[in-house]
Amino acid sequence: MNRRDFIQHTAAAVAGTSVLLTACKKNSAVSRQYSENTKPAEAMTTRVNPNTGDHVSLLGYGMMRLPEKNHTEGENPIDQEAVNRLVDYALAHGVNYFDTSPVYCQGFSEQATGIALSRHPRNSYFIATKMSNFWPESWPIEESKAIFERSLQFLQTDYIDYLLLHSVGRGGQGLSGMEVFNGRFMDNGVLDWLVEQKRIGRIRNLGFSYHGDIDVFDTLLRWHDEGKYHWDFVQIELNYLDWDYANEINERNTDASYLYAELAKRAIPAVIMEPLLGGRLAKLPPSVVRQLKQRDIHATPAAWAFRYAGTPKYVLTVLSGMRYIEHVQENCITYSPLKPLSEEENAMLMQIAKELYEIQEVPCTGCNYCMPCPYGINIPAVFGYYNNCLKEDIFPSSDGMTEDKAFRRDRKRWLIGYDRKIPHMRQADHCIGCNRCIAQCPQHIDIPLEMHKIDQYVEQLKQSI
Repeated sequence: MNRRDFIQHTAAAVAGTSVLLTACKKNSAVSRQYSENTKPAEAMTTRVNPNTGDHVSLLGYGMMRLPEKNHTEGENPIDQEAVNRLVDYALAHGVNYFDTSPVYCQGFSEQATGIALSRHPRNSYFIATKMSNFWPESWPIEESKAIFERSLQFLQTDYIDYLLLHSVGRGGQGLSGMEVFNGRFMDNGVLDWLVEQKRIGRIRNLGFSYHGDIDVFDTLLRWHDEGKYHWDFVQIELNYLDWDYANEINERNTDASYLYAELAKRAIPAVIMEPLLGGRLAKLPPSVVRQLKQRDIHATPAAWAFRYAGTPKYVLTVLSGMRYIEHVQENCITYSPLKPLSEEENAMLMQIAKELYEIQEVPCTGCNYCMPCPYGINIPAVFGYYNNCLKEDIFPSSDGMTEDKAFRRDRKRWLIGYDRKIPHMRQADHCIGCNRCIAQCPQHIDIPLEMHKIDQYVEQLKQSI
């Protein structure tokens, strides 16, 4: 969503909020009854925020991948009743941290989150949202202030528990990560204004989420050490693959081992994003799944990844984008209570991380920041299909023998699957290399280059028919 579409959306959404609230209040009694009848069998593990004394659930709800309903382009895509049910279940089972942003779900996430949470006592949950002033047009302080005020309105609250400078470290348009940070927050006085909002109580905790240029991360922590700015928490990407291999997978990423160690040295609480790496650690190759099942026949790959992310001492909460009730149920079980990883289990996951790194997938997490593509390509779907084929080992390999039966079988399976999963007009061959998507990617993937590689591979398969 570009800035123009974002502004148009938010204006329309303000007008439509009261209508949605009226519709949702009709279901509030049913929702409260549902919550009261679904008490957890065991207590959710919580961590204490040393800055405020907040008891925060170790499982946090990431409101970036919400259930959708049938809709036409430009309409609110979110299934509000489904969101209400998910939020009710999560709250009833101990989840109290809800993370959203003005740009999630085509700009409708804050509104949906506010409707769902406002049906519950305000002191029963913590709201995290972000200053998502990505576009240069939104850098002037009045524009950034307006983003914050709309967040309060959509979330139906007069204060934000956890406010983040969204995705610091990202460069773009020929600017370094630090130059973009200065444009978004320093030269315009936005950061100082947010500090003032914290002083007067409209923000309770101020932090940032990090992607990209490590100089920005290090600079902000140096400011913390010098007393220039105090960070109450920091959001980082952490999982057992990114612990040691984030930089090797993409040299513009930073290993989680470094990020976490820097926060731990300062006792800054860490909020964890991408514990499943966009679902990649929930859908592992069969050989890896067998290793995990030998250790615990009942635990899913996702449960292992969540245990890993929740074990470190300074982790405050681990975010999960839970679109279906089954996801909420499984994750609540994993953290009610958390069984920390043993040294032996940690060593096993580190070995699995090494095996996964050697597969060399495209490091796409399916966050959809790159969407919509102006040329109609479904970028996450293309990368998702390519990665799944790698993990399932169904890449045709002929060793030059295109008449080999196994090659012909796998080639047909690969091409048919590609067409079934992704419509022709949304496939990789429609990429013209405009590069608009690169600056939006938190993983710093050279998306046009990867699209070109996949398109070349598809053409090779077709030519061998």
